[in-house]
Amino acid sequence: MATQEETFKKLVAHCKEYGFVFPSSEIYDGLGAVYDYGQNGVELKNNIKRYWWDSMTLLHENIVGIDAAIFMHPTTWKASGHVDAFNDPLIDNRDSKKRYRADVLIEDQLAKIEEKINKEVEKAAKRFGDSFDEAMFRQTNPRVMEHQEHWNQLHERYSKAMNAGDLAELKQIILDEEIVCPISGTRNWTDVRQFNLMFQTEMGSTADGAMKIYLRPETAQGIFVNYLNVQKTGRMKIPFGIAQIGKAFRNEIVARQFVFRMREFEQMEMQFFIKPGTEMEWFKHWKEFRLKWHKALGLGDEKYRYHDHEKLAHYANAATDIEFLMPFGFKEVEGIHSRTNFDLSQHAKYSGKKIEYFDPELNESYTPFVIETSIGVDRMFLSIMCAAYKEEQLEGGDTRVVLNLPPVLAPVKACVMPLVKKDGLPEKAREVMDMLKFDFKTTYDEKDSIGKRYRRQDAIGTPFCITIDHDTLNDNCVTVRYRDTMAQDRVKIDELHEMIRKAVDMKQLYRKLMA
Repeated sequence: MATQEETFKKLVAHCKEYGFVFPSSEIYDGLGAVYDYGQNGVELKNNIKRYWWDSMTLLHENIVGIDAAIFMHPTTWKASGHVDAFNDPLIDNRDSKKRYRADVLIEDQLAKIEEKINKEVEKAAKRFGDSFDEAMFRQTNPRVMEHQEHWNQLHERYSKAMNAGDLAELKQIILDEEIVCPISGTRNWTDVRQFNLMFQTEMGSTADGAMKIYLRPETAQGIFVNYLNVQKTGRMKIPFGIAQIGKAFRNEIVARQFVFRMREFEQMEMQFFIKPGTEMEWFKHWKEFRLKWHKALGLGDEKYRYHDHEKLAHYANAATDIEFLMPFGFKEVEGIHSRTNFDLSQHAKYSGKKIEYFDPELNESYTPFVIETSIGVDRMFLSIMCAAYKEEQLEGGDTRVVLNLPPVLAPVKACVMPLVKKDGLPEKAREVMDMLKFDFKTTYDEKDSIGKRYRRQDAIGTPFCITIDHDTLNDNCVTVRYRDTMAQDRVKIDELHEMIRKAVDMKQLYRKLMA
């Protein structure tokens, strides 16, 4: 059995080999934590974005979309708090000369303690079988209780230090926990210091006349500064939302785990404007809706969990992450935040413009509160790939690598294959291809044996392989081979379109969400 780490390495290699993700500018040895999406990766990514966009703007008549510019007036970032507060606590190891995020080192330590507890529970479950009472074991086993007590104390200390911004205490925790540098294995640490994550550049033609501006570290501010434009031109009534998909940039020092943490990434964010005092019920609503959106893909309900924030951002009064079980543990893919009226109030203050909503029912004006849902496209992409990647042992000792992607998201929906490259089969295959290609991303493959062609399509997650053989010319039927089961059916050519549509139509997901 391959370890999770080995499987993850194989997945990264698979992404490159099959045109999902390439290291950026690879011919020049690449650029750290920057990646390009290949021909299959971009299709999967676009399908994820379509699923999100439609579930916001089609299913909710009070949510509209915008596409704001990446460059924004620099005062935007002063108002939002990013100039002063968008920092990571960094620590260097003097021996390896490597830089780490202090909070990540401590969170990894907490995860190791959790792992020890889970191992004890797993061992006991094997030993006691069906009669095993996990809750009782966790409460009474001395080793588990000892680990749990350690976790609780460390967790409380860490939360307190993060909320207080106590950098000296973060370093002390690292020393007390005897956390070593993964490279050098030593505990020779520098002090912890803050590092601002925004990329800076200049706008203007001369050095003297240039204005210092930033690449946006999030897409949300583009929504907030356009709040009045959208509200007035769309005659929007509260509650209403504004959705956006766009690039964001963070000068991450500890960029790792493939596309999980990158310096250039894509976000899907929705800001939902509400009446002050109603934020907790809307926070609950969006928490539930967003988890339902993830689970509707069928990757496994047990792979998701909520994680409430220990340290709230300066603008929030409630925050929860939806975490997904990656090969390297539960990790955040989406955040739901109650941002209060912080952003609109700050922009009103710094711009000198009145940013309020006149409520005709109350006959009064107020600054709306905001619930934010924010999801990383790249993290969503990675979670789907991790869940889909399988190495299967087949009968007769053969193996195959298959991506069990949700058919609605699969880059290619069907591959049309003539059994041989003669006897009129390629011409008939092209007819079938032309019939399907206006509605579904379809490919054509006539190279190599049929078995090799099946394997190629399994590796990119194509749900249907359609083979045209000599009988097709007489009975107008084709052999359809299903990716997940490898079962085969004879299907009339006239019925192909409806069969594929049923499997890949996003409307089935939308119905689940609205049920």
